[in-house]
Amino acid sequence: MTRTSPVDQNALWNGPGGQVWVTQQSILDGLFQPMADLLAAELPQTVTHLLDVGCGTGASLLAAATARPSAHCTGLDISAPMLALARQRADRAGLEADFIVADAERHPLPSAHFDWIQSRLGVMFFEDTAAAFSNLHRAARPGAGLRFIAWRGADENPFMTTAERAVGNALALPPRMAGAPGQFAFADGQRVRHLLQVSGWKQAEVVAVEVPCLMARDDLPAYVGQLGPVGLALRALPEAETAALRDQALAAFAPFIEGDRVRVDAACWLIRARA
Repeated sequence: MTRTSPVDQNALWNGPGGQVWVTQQSILDGLFQPMADLLAAELPQTVTHLLDVGCGTGASLLAAATARPSAHCTGLDISAPMLALARQRADRAGLEADFIVADAERHPLPSAHFDWIQSRLGVMFFEDTAAAFSNLHRAARPGAGLRFIAWRGADENPFMTTAERAVGNALALPPRMAGAPGQFAFADGQRVRHLLQVSGWKQAEVVAVEVPCLMARDDLPAYVGQLGPVGLALRALPEAETAALRDQALAAFAPFIEGDRVRVDAACWLIRARA
């Protein structure tokens, strides 16, 4: 099933979107570390060939490689700048891993090769999700496990839309389209389960999880001013025009601040299936 989006995903993640994730890698890894830990806890002892889809700068792949050092890990992502950093991090950690700059929807992955496929927030950006899941199923060995973490809906994740609600009317933001590629493409859990089933996956489970995440309060200005649709829009404006909007957006995050920390209760799906 194809759902169009006003955003060119390849241009975004090889351009400003990917560059800012590289720049803010430490903030994002700290914020989403509980999700990487959740995926690592799902890993069986017997995994030998692992594929991390949309691995970005490598946090979830490195967590898996550390937890299962005997497994051969492969990271796949459309973003060349993010994968370049992932390679550097794996080399520094002395971890054996391969990295492929490609779209999991179309890339000719080796058939019946992987016995574990995972993703932390990397599967919501396919133009044709059923085609992507079918391609991944073809690359999975019989009985291989699938584990994804994806966002639920925007209404269940108020932190993620706070800046947008605070200053979005003053910026030219791309419209959100239900089911279109993007952060909340998997909001409908029943649709996700159906897409897995029609792509050949069995025993599909789409389980709601609440993941408590934390960020240093001092990192909030960089997060708001650099990341997400609001951050990208602000970065495109002259500094003189952004200061007031950035301050207005920051003020809206007051309900999430607890002392020197920012608390993010992430409403996600933990998606399990088997080839």
